[in-house]
Amino acid sequence: MKLKTFKSDGTSSGEKDYAVPTFEGSKGVQAVKEVITAIRANKRFGTHKTKTRSDVSGGGKKPFRQKGTGMARQGSSRSPIMTGGGVAMGPKPRDYSKKVNKKVKALAFQRALFDRVVDESLVVINEFKVSEPKTKQVVEVLKQIAPERGSILLVDAEISDTIHLAARNIAGVDREDAANLNTLQLALYGTIVLTEAALAILMQRMEADNS
Repeated sequence: MKLKTFKSDGTSSGEKDYAVPTFEGSKGVQAVKEVITAIRANKRFGTHKTKTRSDVSGGGKKPFRQKGTGMARQGSSRSPIMTGGGVAMGPKPRDYSKKVNKKVKALAFQRALFDRVVDESLVVINEFKVSEPKTKQVVEVLKQIAPERGSILLVDAEISDTIHLAARNIAGVDREDAANLNTLQLALYGTIVLTEAALAILMQRMEADNS
């Protein structure tokens, strides 16, 4: 499939064919949904907790006499309907993690990559190259690659310290190493900018998954 390519200074160098996996119809779409759901679920800590009536201290003595007060009878101040009482059916610590098998993960990643190529929101740059860690230099390059950029993800074989420092203060721009790129990131950002080295790593990952 053809991808738009750019030089390191942001100027266009046309298009180039890459062996990106192709799909017909809706194959892999459900896998993308499952994997994105799993990634988001696995990021949840599940440490939320409220105190039930058994966790609240006190309440051993009947709060007021049974009759004659004009109020509903109560047996304990720990009751959920009492001020300072426990919480009824509140959240408890739980594990939200979901498991997805390797084949589904691989299918989802390839489908997400294919979709980004089809909608022309994935482009290739020779390399991320700046003379010094200056935000202005990265901004000038991105203005040419994605003038209406929205959110951008920069992907390299390994993000250098120079690029990290130069891009970290740009709103809506994130960085990722190719080995760690996942399906959620492919679906989340408005534009994905890959270096040729990063794309080569992704190709190796997909070949390994298909073998």
